[in-house]
Formats: sequence, structure tokens, C-alpha cells
Amino acid sequence: MHQPVHTGGAGAGRVLVLSKDGQPLMPCHPARARALMSGGRAVVARHAPFTIRLKDRTRAGSEVDGVQLRIDPGSRGTGLVLTDDKEEAGPQGTTVMVRRGLVSVELRHRGDRIRLRMRQRAGYRRRRRSANRRYRAPRSANRLRPAGWLPPSQRHRIDTTLSVAARLCRYAPVTEIHVERVAFDIHSIVAGRPLTAAEYRQGTLAGTETRAYLHAKWNRGCAYCGITGVPLNIDHLTPRSRGGSNRLSNLVLACVPCNQAKNNRPVEVFLADRRDRLATILQQVRAPLHDAAAMNATRRQLTAALGALGRPVQAWSGGRTRWNRSAMGLAKTHTLDALCVGRLDHENGDAIVRVPLRVLVAEATGRGSYARTTPDRFGFPRLRRPRTKQHFGYVTGDLVRAAVPTGKWTGTWTGRVSVRARGQHGLTTRAGRFSVSHRHLRLLQRADGYGYTFRPEATRSTFRKIG
Repeated sequence: MHQPVHTGGAGAGRVLVLSKDGQPLMPCHPARARALMSGGRAVVARHAPFTIRLKDRTRAGSEVDGVQLRIDPGSRGTGLVLTDDKEEAGPQGTTVMVRRGLVSVELRHRGDRIRLRMRQRAGYRRRRRSANRRYRAPRSANRLRPAGWLPPSQRHRIDTTLSVAARLCRYAPVTEIHVERVAFDIHSIVAGRPLTAAEYRQGTLAGTETRAYLHAKWNRGCAYCGITGVPLNIDHLTPRSRGGSNRLSNLVLACVPCNQAKNNRPVEVFLADRRDRLATILQQVRAPLHDAAAMNATRRQLTAALGALGRPVQAWSGGRTRWNRSAMGLAKTHTLDALCVGRLDHENGDAIVRVPLRVLVAEATGRGSYARTTPDRFGFPRLRRPRTKQHFGYVTGDLVRAAVPTGKWTGTWTGRVSVRARGQHGLTTRAGRFSVSHRHLRLLQRADGYGYTFRPEATRSTFRKIG
């Protein structure tokens, strides 16, 4: 008789473990971690991701099989999962590979906010140049960029993914890294269909001007009020100031009064009281291409950057990930996609038998601002910021525990602190935000540029049984 394969289903995520000299060991069950800490054999080394350090064991005296790090990169978020792949006996006496998810992390990028800040800064500089030197000559366009240069909003995605991956390699015995590397055919996405070779070379609107195309599409009338026989302007449905592009599906014709009345508002706000007209316009709107373009620009550089971690890196296609997720019947999330990255011969019995129920959400928050002044909405200095970021031993973003003795918020609270020079810091918790004196705070973990929360995993309760 063959030995049945262990099927764990969906359960608690594992706890990362370090040896007494700080070397990563195999993750353990939360109940085992509680027993070690209550017995005085381990202490808390880090709260997010939760890691303990043993007092009486070294790596040389431990059995370490190693784990795999699987990454599903995305434009707005990236999934990172530590897995344990082992071979076990299948139902017919064959050997099958079972994969267990140990720790799930969802990294949320802030590339959109970086892009907004860069555009805002450019607007401030443009205003200052025009105000101080109205007839300033255009600057020469001979500034060169180094090879591999990326905009800050896209470089941020690579840097944050590499930072979290390096942290997981530091606290877990990662032996290999599997990353999904997918490419998007943007030209075909714009057309909405597969293209021929000639269409790739010329484009879907070859020989057509944008204004002529819009005149024919909107019957030489205003898209908002329908008036004809008047001068018409080209207007953006999603304004450029709100992230809109010059893509053809984002352009319409508008008369001068409607163009001025809409200003920089989204079309959903401008036509909130004219639902029929809004529905007609939204039929032509297509999904933005920012995310697909960002993935195409960063996919190769991300794989190259992960190679600097000293582990072998294997790149897999998005089609294989989708095939594995579909065969296992899992939902579509970044962490579940990361769990399905890599080879999984489910036709011969390989399967994913365990998914962590809770996902650690790491949201990139940055490490503060270099600016010494806070501007108003016009770019003028509004107030001056202090040069020192640390007040009474705390920095904004530190994870602290507050023991409030009196008042409305009496009790023990855990959250992120926002420091003030007077010592009355702000504390953000799940229940809300309130002020607390620095005397009632205790530091748990220094700020590392991320804010941590948890969310439940969107997965089913039972898994396919093997054996």
C-alpha cells in the first residue's frame, strides 16, 4: 500500500525562524512558535513578517531542507509566496510533487503616487521659470540617460520588489527564486484583435488623422451636448492632470462652452446628471495601458535584479501560471498567482495542497520627504518642516505599542506612530487615530518604509484530495 499524500487544505501561515546566530531555519507552525516563546527558548526578532529567534540552536545543529520564493509581479501590486515542494507517493505508487504555501506577502506599490508627485513638481518648476524669466530660452534636449534608465515610478516597482524579496531571503532558507515574466502585446490590445504583419508596421489607423477620425466618429458634433456647426476642440475624457493619456479612446470632440465647463473634471462627474449621454461616451472608453506598459518596461530588469540575491532565478510564462491556477481551482489574486508560478504537472498528480489563510499586506509608504517646506496647491511655501525626523526616540512610521492609562482611548494599542516635536505623537490603529504621549509608547519595530496589515486569502475551503 502506498502512503497517502498529506493534504493540509487552507490553514495558518508559518512563522519564520532564525538560529541563535541569526541564520534562517525552516519555518514552523504558529503553535510551535508559541510553545518555544512561552518556554523561554525563543524571542521575537521581527513583527512583520513575524519572525522568532531561537536561543539554543544553531544552523549547523538543525535540518534545513530549503524553501522556494515565488513572485508574481504586477504594476500596482506584487505577490510573494514562500513554498515547500516535496515529493511523496501517489495513488498508483508513482511519485508526485506537492506544494505547500508557507508565507504569503502582497506588496502594494506607490508608483501612481510617485508619478503624480513628479508631475506636480514639474508644474511647480514650470511656474517658477515662467514667473522669474518669462522669455527664457528652451533648454537643450541633449541630456543623456544611462543604459537601463527607468522613470522613478517604474524603478520603484523593481526596488521595492527586490527589497521585500531580499528580506524574505534573509529570514527564510530560500534556495531558488521563481518569477513570472509576462509580456503584453499593447498594439494588439489597442486594436482589440490579433494583427497582421502589415498592421504591426503601419498601425490600425494608418493614413488617418486624429481630428478627421474624431469628426467622423462623433458626426462633427460635440460629444457632450450634440451641437453641430460650431468650432470643436479635442478634449480628454480623463484629463491629463488626472493621469489621462492621448490614446484615441480617451479623446472626444467638445464645443468651447462644454470644454470650459468640464475643465479638469472626469467625464463621470461632468455628466452625472445625463446618464444616457454618459453611457454613450463610455462605450468607446477602453482600459488604460499604463499597467501593461509598466510591466513590459520592467520585466527583464526585475529578473536581472533578483539574480543579485545569490539564488538561481527561473522565469516562467503567465500562461503556465494561469493554467496551474485554473487546474487547482484557485481565485485570482497576486498571492495565489505567485503560489502557482513554476512547473506543476497536475495531469500526473502534482498539486497545491496548502494555502495560507492570511496574507501580510506590505504597502510602500516611503521614508519621508527631502523637502524642507510644505507647499500649498500653487507651489508656494506654506510652512517649514523640522530638520530632525526623530523626536523623543521615535520616527514617523515606527511600529509601537501604547499603554494609555486614562481617557477615551484607555487600554493597550498597537500601530504606526506619527511623531510631533512637542512629544504628543499621533498613533494610527485599526480602531482609529488618536494622540498619545511619548511616555506611554514602547518601540516594537523601526520604520522600514512599509505599512503592514493583514487580509484573508480568497480561496476555497477544500482542496482536491490525493491518495
